[in-house]
Amino acid sequence: MGVIDAIDQAILREHPPEEPRTYLGGSSIGKACDRELWLSFRWAVQVTFRAQMLRLFQRGHNEEASFVKYLRDAGMTIVEFDENGKQFSVKFAWGHGGGHLDGAMDNVPGHPGWHVAEFKTANNNSFNSTKKQGCREEKPVHWAQMQIYMHLTGMPQASYLVVNKNNDALYYEHVPHDADEAERLIAKAEYIVGSGNPPEKISNQPSALACKFCDFKELCHYDATPQTNCRTCAFSTPEVDGDGRWSCEKHKKDITTQEQRLACDDHRFIPELLHNWAEKSGRVQDGNVPYKNLRTGAEFINGDAGYSSREITAAQDIKFIGAAETDAIKAKMDARVIG
Repeated sequence: MGVIDAIDQAILREHPPEEPRTYLGGSSIGKACDRELWLSFRWAVQVTFRAQMLRLFQRGHNEEASFVKYLRDAGMTIVEFDENGKQFSVKFAWGHGGGHLDGAMDNVPGHPGWHVAEFKTANNNSFNSTKKQGCREEKPVHWAQMQIYMHLTGMPQASYLVVNKNNDALYYEHVPHDADEAERLIAKAEYIVGSGNPPEKISNQPSALACKFCDFKELCHYDATPQTNCRTCAFSTPEVDGDGRWSCEKHKKDITTQEQRLACDDHRFIPELLHNWAEKSGRVQDGNVPYKNLRTGAEFINGDAGYSSREITAAQDIKFIGAAETDAIKAKMDARVIG
């Protein structure tokens, strides 16, 4: 094993696959694809990161302390944490949306009053494009994030500070609050949270720029199977009358975050999550949902009488789902698909 491999393995041991965040992030609501946001909010895919990406995340986090020192040394006021020693946070979309501020700033030259502080890192090309085009044009996701934070904290402006990772050059931009855009973004979040089915794809071409590097491309365009958890289950609902509350129609109760992650044996997929390779083919009976496998023509059931949701998730090749050979083995040996 070489030095780099050893480093990468150590990083991966230190940072096992993260559990998905419980809320729709203010840092992502500006993304162009509503379907991507919905699939993320519904935990439809287990997203994992390579060690190099984890190092990039850590570098961005480490830069925050440098930004704070630069600003304080320059005579500006920067507050990183609230009275409880935690990052300033905001909530929206009935508590199903949220975000955390890098800080709040005052005594900014030329722009009196408090600012939302937003710190970013960028490679040379991204840095130069942002410097030339401005944040709203070049980094609309960052711009939307600041609009949400300004709107919900009451701060009328934001300070956007970017460091070039190639040469340590700095870029600063003063961003004013746009109430109409912030309200549109919050309405967008409420639409995504309130949708029982995934919104339309941004493109039907997996090679499109918006899809090419998306974490959900395999599920959205190909035959990947979704994760089994309460958020991918047809019985669950994100409620609008509580602070991020979820409920289960099947069991007539609220479901905790831990319960959502585990899911129960009564899980039945939201049919649209299987739409690339399966379609409902009949009436639901006793909780058993009949499907037709579009790749093979075979009939199968998502339920006790056929394939549990966990078996569907585990299938490495969906052609085995509903295949006569698979059904025979399951019946004869009381077997299940484990991947």
